[in-house]
Amino acid sequence: MIRALVDWWDSVELWFTQLAFPLQVLLAAVLLLPLCWFTAAGADRVLDRVTDLVTGLVRSRRTPPRGEVR
Repeated sequence: MIRALVDWWDSVELWFTQLAFPLQVLLAAVLLLPLCWFTAAGADRVLDRVTDLVTGLVRSRRTPPRGEVR
């Protein structure tokens, strides 16, 4: 199974490297720009949730229990 995947990837890589340079740039841009955008958007969402979680934990530690005055 892995060998078939490696062989397929080698054939794609060979095909890509044999294209003319402008076509390589165009194809890389068409494939990589959306991939990078979705990766960045996903990382942003994950970091927002982690930040919200940490901020909530810090606030809950700073807030005294009801009836207790500092």
